[in-house]
Amino acid sequence: MTYVDGFVIAVKRKNIKAYAKMARWGRKTWMKHGALQYFECVGDDLKQMPGCGDFRSFARLKPDETAFFSFIIYKSKAQRDAVNKRVMKEMHKSPMPKRMPFDPKRMAYGGFRTLVEG
Repeated sequence: MTYVDGFVIAVKRKNIKAYAKMARWGRKTWMKHGALQYFECVGDDLKQMPGCGDFRSFARLKPDETAFFSFIIYKSKAQRDAVNKRVMKEMHKSPMPKRMPFDPKRMAYGGFRTLVEG
């Protein structure tokens, strides 16, 4: 079974273009180092389903923000760890943006074992 890193990120709508530029760099870098797939998905329909929570509340979105639901798929947790080590090494060689297009303190991240796939 595969392994997945997942993220939920609040991004100001005015920063979507800058975030997309960073996301394209991320896709190129993670894929170069062995990720199987890389997704950055911008919130489009964030209305609440009856009886469920919603991304607007979960990410504490402000009126000028939207949520990104992003994930990277790997062969295994061990392969994820190896890929991320290479990516972090490359990131330390590259200059970071002067201003991040999102607040990293409002980013949720986790690694997930795949339970059902198909």
